[in-house]
Amino acid sequence: MTKKFNQYLGKAGHLYVMSEFLMLGWNVAIPEVDIGDDIFVVQDDNGTLRRVQVKTSTSTGRKEGFSGQFSVSLKNLRNISTILVHYIFLVRHNDEWAKPVIIRQDYLLDHFENDKVGSEAKGNVTFYFSYTKGKVECSGKDFTNYIKDFTDFPKIEH
Repeated sequence: MTKKFNQYLGKAGHLYVMSEFLMLGWNVAIPEVDIGDDIFVVQDDNGTLRRVQVKTSTSTGRKEGFSGQFSVSLKNLRNISTILVHYIFLVRHNDEWAKPVIIRQDYLLDHFENDKVGSEAKGNVTFYFSYTKGKVECSGKDFTNYIKDFTDFPKIEH
C-alpha cells in the first residue's frame, strides 16, 4: 500500500467512526492539532467529553478469517490523564469495515503490561488482531468482548 492510500484509509476510518458516534446521538469534532486524539466525542447536554484514537488497517487473509495490524505509540498509551482515550481498531476487509474493537486506554495498557499483548519496538507497540468466526484475539488473548463495545457511549435520545 502506498502512503497516499494509507492517508485515505485512515481518513475513511475516522469518518466511519464519527458517523457511528453521531448515530448514537453524540457530537463529534476533529481536533485542529493531532497530538494523540483523533476525535473528541461530546454529550452536548452535560458536556461529557471522550477522547478517541482511531487505528485503521487493511486485512490480511488467513486460513480461517483475517487479521489486521496496528501500531500504537507507547508514550501515548502510557500517558494516562483524567479523560482516558478510547482506542478504536478498525479493519477494512473485503471492501467492508469489520466490527470495530473498542478498548479504553487503561485496559489496553493493562493487557500490554500484564498479559503480554502486543510487541514493543522503537517506542511503539504493534498489535495483531485475528478475526475468526465472530471472535477477535490479540497475542492469544480473547478480545471478543471489546467488539463494538460502546459501553462508555450510551445512546442519547434527542
